[in-house]
Amino acid sequence: MFIGEYQHTIDEKGRLFMPVRFREGLGEAFVLTKGLDNCLWAYPQAEWASLEARLKALPFTQANARAFVRFFFSGATVCTVDRQGRILVPQHLRAYAGLVRDVVVIGVSTRVEIWAAERWGEYARKAEESYAQLAEELAGFNI
Repeated sequence: MFIGEYQHTIDEKGRLFMPVRFREGLGEAFVLTKGLDNCLWAYPQAEWASLEARLKALPFTQANARAFVRFFFSGATVCTVDRQGRILVPQHLRAYAGLVRDVVVIGVSTRVEIWAAERWGEYARKAEESYAQLAEELAGFNI
């Protein structure tokens, strides 16, 4: 399980330090792809395989299913961690997520998310304002 929030920087070559706790859960090689809300999602191989199986089950006759699967898989790449604990984030993924310098890496249960710090700050502020309301709207969900 991935939890927590970490502040890091990405260098000009696209290398990002991955927190030790996340590296342990992600393993030596993991999948990085375009997430929702203009962030990146990182999945351990086993979780990726499970997600891939669920996406394969989507009806390919529906245009929205085809579009989502194309976008999701075309942006994916396998990442490995170097000796300094860094990953290389490909340019197309850095551009998608707006990663330039300051980055926030967060744990979200089964995946890790990588956000441009400014985008995460904006998202977190908006979500915080409606946190109680969101909990109420998730009918039957007790924390």
